[in-house]
Amino acid sequence: MSAYVLLTGGAGYIGSHTALCLLRAGYQVISFDNFSNSSDEALKRVEQLAGKKLISINGDIRDQAALTAVFSQYNISAVVHFAGLKAVGESTQLPLHYYDNNVAGTVTLCRVMRHFNVKKLVFSSSATVYGDAKVVPIAESSPRSATNPYGQSKLMIELILEDLVKAEPDWSIALLRYFNPVGADSSGQIGEDPNGIPNNLMPFISQVAVGKRDKLSVFGDDYPTPDGTGVRDYIHVVDLAMGHLKALEFIEKHPGIEAINLGTGVGYSVLDMVKAFSEVNQVAVPYVISPRRPGDIATCYAEPSKALTLLGWKTEKTLQDMVQDTWRWQRQNPNGYKQ
Repeated sequence: MSAYVLLTGGAGYIGSHTALCLLRAGYQVISFDNFSNSSDEALKRVEQLAGKKLISINGDIRDQAALTAVFSQYNISAVVHFAGLKAVGESTQLPLHYYDNNVAGTVTLCRVMRHFNVKKLVFSSSATVYGDAKVVPIAESSPRSATNPYGQSKLMIELILEDLVKAEPDWSIALLRYFNPVGADSSGQIGEDPNGIPNNLMPFISQVAVGKRDKLSVFGDDYPTPDGTGVRDYIHVVDLAMGHLKALEFIEKHPGIEAINLGTGVGYSVLDMVKAFSEVNQVAVPYVISPRRPGDIATCYAEPSKALTLLGWKTEKTLQDMVQDTWRWQRQNPNGYKQ
């Protein structure tokens, strides 16, 4: 019986790109997703692009019986855990919902994994666990803190997984701390399809460019940065997907737990991104300066050398790739997966 990699949240933005990457690398993939913030259409397109089938199961990671059924039916060798709610603003309004879904859901997943003796896990963490870091670029050894319930949920899960490995050293876990994922597959067939108003900069820029929104609000131009707007480390989602493939290969051979940044190590400001999008794609992106958002920090970018040392991974895609691929996806799919 061939072994499968289970992707929780496999139909989401990063999950779908990782599913495509894994299929192309020869893995058998199962997506387990409740489609609360994703579309089945993404997985159909992944299959078309890969020229291979995957198994898609509609389920919630908090549902222990549903997870148990999947592990009973299929020979699962490892799990890549994407499933989670991820809107910072919403998390401040619905903290219990975030802790239940993200933290309790992960505990349930680990309990089922342990029952079936599947102890290889790649966890989708976040640079939010660094809070407002005092030193940039941010290394994995930077102190952790969080400024909102979403970030707290990621940090809590990291602590839970660390405790699990202390108690049961035969687990192999990679905590992948993403910086700011952007872009889309170069085919334009799969990409970021946020529900309602986008929380992230790039889908907002592309929705303004395509005419879905009037203008971009740039929150704050008085930060201590070169142009006064917030600086972030934007990483192409295809590079990010490759990072998961490399992390899976790493945990096959290395028990224990490692936290690894996935970023470029380069910071771009909000206005850098607007300018690049506009110039490369020859399209106007009107914007207005608005007041700062509470909880936003001035500068955040990765020290990415650990990923190169441990995983043999570094980013390949340029800023031009990021804005071109985002625009191709948006232009071909003005309403996302809802045609």
